[in-house]
Order: sequence, then structure tokens, then C-alpha cells
Amino acid sequence: MTLRGALFLLPAVLLAAAGCERQPDDSDRPETSREFPRAHRPVSETGRSNVSSERIRDDRREATTVMDIAQIKPGMTVADIGAGEGYYTIRLASRVGRGGRVLAQDINQETVRKLGDRVERERLDNVSIKLGEPDDPKLPANSFDRIFLVHMYHEVSEPYAFLWRLRPALRKGGKVIVVDVDRPTDQHGISPRLLFCEFAQVGFRLVEFGRKPELAGYYAQFEASGERPAPRDIVPCRHSEATEGSATADSSALDKGR
Repeated sequence: MTLRGALFLLPAVLLAAAGCERQPDDSDRPETSREFPRAHRPVSETGRSNVSSERIRDDRREATTVMDIAQIKPGMTVADIGAGEGYYTIRLASRVGRGGRVLAQDINQETVRKLGDRVERERLDNVSIKLGEPDDPKLPANSFDRIFLVHMYHEVSEPYAFLWRLRPALRKGGKVIVVDVDRPTDQHGISPRLLFCEFAQVGFRLVEFGRKPELAGYYAQFEASGERPAPRDIVPCRHSEATEGSATADSSALDKGR
């Protein structure tokens, strides 16, 4: 090969090498998530949240407080995502009444089976059970007045795919309710600032936030705002940047959302 030919080929070789370097290794992610950006944060193990017993939670009026803030009324249709043993499912079913509906969802087959047994045992005719996927809650479109994510969002390993697929399930005026704890995401919690950032990237607006002793943590409420972005247009939140100053970000984030 002549020197001139080698020089002609060199730019193409360099471009090909650069293209290879730019390709991220997504082999550890579900194929259904790879069009979405990777979350730059650790994730807690599922099913290890150590949430206190139902009696203790009732004694401090946790579910009652959350349902009151969320304005859960008879006749509503709500979803309890990551329902676990059904603490919220059972109480939501009572609050929405016979004219309402509750969809309880979890990604663990055994958990779903046990929850189904409890629903049958307690004869909750207004509750349905569904198996979801880690990156897709599998919710029917335009179906829910409220969607609850209680002490589970920090376990979602693909938050952008998960929230993007959850959003169409909201009815007009519907809200997503998050209850969590302000601590690192690998310690069964998430800082409010990081939570706000991840929801905002998928087109949600914060409409209410508060810390309450009844919750042993915080409450955040979001609504869909604007168009749902294309997966390629979602900009991932940087964990270090989004968690700095989370305690002081609460009121300012809410102000921006209003």
C-alpha cells in the first residue's frame, strides 16, 4: 500500500475506533431498557426494605395520612405498585369502596401469589392482582386517578424506562404518589432532589411535597406535564449532583413545580 493510500484510510479507521469506544456496554441491562439512559445511581435489593409491621404503621396513621393527602375518595381507580404484602392495597380498597378499583402489582411471582391469597381471604372484590416487570409496571393506559409507589422506587433499576411506561396509565388530572426515606438509594431510600430530577426528566411536575412523622419519611406527589419525551431525549440525572443539598432543595423544587 502506498503512503498516500494509507493516509486516506487512516481517518476512516480512527472514526471506526472512536465509534466503538462510544458504544456503552449495556449487556447487564434488560433489552427492553436499552433505548433509555442508564441511571447513574446504585439500587437497593428488592424485598429487603425492612418496613415496619402493619400494626406499627397503623398506630402512627401512615396509610390514613397518605390517603388523606392524596385525596383518595370512593369510586376512584388506583394502582399500588410494588404492593408487597398488601399493606396499602387493603386500605386503599376500603377507601375507594365498591364503586372503586385497586390494581395491586408486584414483580415477584411468589409475592403476587401470596397477595392474591390475602385478597381472596379478605374478600376484596374491588382488587385485581398483576405481575409487572422491573422496567415496566404493565398498566393499562388512561386508567388511574392515583398511582402509588410506596417504599419501592429506590429498588427500580431502570427508572427512566419505568416512569416513561407508567405515565400513559394516568387519567387526566391523575397523580403519582411517592412515599420514601431521605437516604442513599442503596440503603432503601432516595434523596428528594434525586427523585425530583428523575421524574422531571420523563415529564412529571412536582405538585406537593412534605416530611411527616406519620410516614417516618417524606411524601411527594407528581402529575404529568407537557409531552412525554422520546427515550433518546431523556438526560440522566447525575447521582452526585442530584443529591447535594437535598435537604434544602425541597421547597425550591416545589416552588418551581407550581
